[in-house]
Amino acid sequence: MISVPSTVAVIEHAVHGLILFDTGINHRVADPEAADSYWGVGLRAAYGAQAFTREHAIDAQLDRLGHRLSDVKYVIYSHLHLDHAGGMSYFPEAVHVVQHDELRHAWWPDRWTARGYAFNDYRDTRSYNFLELAGDTDLFLDGTVTVVRTAGHTPGHQGIILNLAHQERIAFMGDAAHLQEGLDANVPMTSDWNIQEKLLTYGRLRQLGRAGVRTFLSHDPGHFAALPHDGVFWD
Repeated sequence: MISVPSTVAVIEHAVHGLILFDTGINHRVADPEAADSYWGVGLRAAYGAQAFTREHAIDAQLDRLGHRLSDVKYVIYSHLHLDHAGGMSYFPEAVHVVQHDELRHAWWPDRWTARGYAFNDYRDTRSYNFLELAGDTDLFLDGTVTVVRTAGHTPGHQGIILNLAHQERIAFMGDAAHLQEGLDANVPMTSDWNIQEKLLTYGRLRQLGRAGVRTFLSHDPGHFAALPHDGVFWD
């Protein structure tokens, strides 16, 4: 057994404002009783979320960094599983960037992957401004944020590549692979929606490395430790 993070990236774009990559877990899950009604009975323990606290939720984290929820202009989702889209309802005025088939699948998931989604995360978001994608996209047409489709873990999984001015290019790839050792050994996860698509995505992740893009997976503890935290940033 290992303890894993659920990484959220806060991106300050010089032109387009504050951007989030994923939103983590909803704050209600910090309370065991509220978690049973929000996620479902027993899922907090099943997912090992007992260490999640109210201070870990994205709204509390942004407040600690001096940002208001209304400052967030875009939210880009790797996918809509309950540990990645839990904060969607905090940002009703943002543009929510998601692959079209991921949004469809979250609303009506296949039975063998349904447990990964929490309908309460997005049940009241029908009126939100969704930017629905179907593949790779240069989000602002300036090369700063490129959305890359990486299906397999879910039908519409995606990651992003950031082209920073003073750093090497970096990529946040969500659950395109869960742990670096799984990617290295070409081993998928039991929670993956489609194994063939996942292994093709593994190949794409390896190509990013050959192209000189440093990749961060959302649940790898070593990757999380290597990122800047607590207001420290890369530019």
